[in-house]
Amino acid sequence: MSSSERPPAQAQDGHGGGSVLAVIPARGGSKGVPGKNLAPVGGVPLVARAVEACRRARRVTGVVVSTDDPSIAQAARTAGADVVLRPAAIAGDTATSEAAVLHAMDAYEAMTGAEPGSTVVVLLVQCTSPFVTAEEIDGVVAAVTEGGADTAHTVAPFHGFIWREGAAEPGAGACAYGVNHDKATRPRRQDRPQDLLETGTAYAMRAAGFRAAGHRFFGRTALVRTDPAKVLEIDEPADLARARALAPLLDPTAATPTRDDVDAVVLDFDGTQTDDRVLIDADGREAVTVHRGDGLGIAALRRAGLPVLILSTETNPVVAARARKLDVPVLHGIDRKDLALKQWCEENGIAPERVLYAGNDVNDLPCFGLVGWPVAVAGAHDVVRAAARAITTAEGGRGAIREIAAWLLGPALAR
Repeated sequence: MSSSERPPAQAQDGHGGGSVLAVIPARGGSKGVPGKNLAPVGGVPLVARAVEACRRARRVTGVVVSTDDPSIAQAARTAGADVVLRPAAIAGDTATSEAAVLHAMDAYEAMTGAEPGSTVVVLLVQCTSPFVTAEEIDGVVAAVTEGGADTAHTVAPFHGFIWREGAAEPGAGACAYGVNHDKATRPRRQDRPQDLLETGTAYAMRAAGFRAAGHRFFGRTALVRTDPAKVLEIDEPADLARARALAPLLDPTAATPTRDDVDAVVLDFDGTQTDDRVLIDADGREAVTVHRGDGLGIAALRRAGLPVLILSTETNPVVAARARKLDVPVLHGIDRKDLALKQWCEENGIAPERVLYAGNDVNDLPCFGLVGWPVAVAGAHDVVRAAARAITTAEGGRGAIREIAAWLLGPALAR
């Protein structure tokens, strides 16, 4: 649903007019993790994850991405956001998030023809927090629109002892000292004041006050608690690796595609339609094991009108023989599977973001980066599982394709 199709602001923010605008800053430059804002977590680019969370939030009436990068702009539009192109003067390493939000707010009002100053609440939502939820976004908005706060942001309970190296006070010798505790006293957690960690995920501000103050913490600030398990900011490559490892655990369990999400299904062969083992006889002929249920699933997909393609790097008669048996086209002996997939999509008029690609090994990763629904079969290589948007419970060659067909068509139709 686009921002223009959303209910009026009165039904969402209780202000009787005005809008609640979510701004997602996403510049192209990143020294710590190059291309960070387009990096996929759970198979979805970070910027798209933030857009989708904002669009699910009931209290948000508009979502805009502020960027200086054409690829980020395209990903944002595909996810359903409007885009404001950020001037170079506020796109460098020293540019503040506040500057991007102020510019985006004015540009969005001008772009949509809204009356200047009509934005009631403006949000800063960071796409470097991959597990941001619609509930968190609605929570910070409600703290402002209903709770009387001027600003609000997400926090998580924190129980750690913080230490700092250096002099605790002028003239004291260099020594490690406790920041939130006296190092001579170690009280139990339940005996200490509750510390709250700013998550860096979502901030809400009264728009007029934000324009006047120029920063996000003016007036009365409300704290909105969130789940500490989901607190993660991506600043370094290790953070991205952690996010990808956590995505299967922290993303909604309903993140499997339906027929409405997919226009074509492309399948790797070895390890995806087979168990990745090869039997070789004395004459060097190869044989593999496939799953009859997978064949039934592919037949059901074809009956439903979904194009199916087998794409394999192997030049092997067994791949072609299986494709003939299933009556589906095959491209095999392919070195660059992503280029072949892109060309196939263009020739068939299929948007790559509407393609489900199922694979199991590292040579499938370029195709994962191209399609909208990268799927790893159970037992896939760890880096493939980390890059997938969905993971089957069945292993390759043991019903994984049948399971995918059931996602798209329903269990009964995939029989």
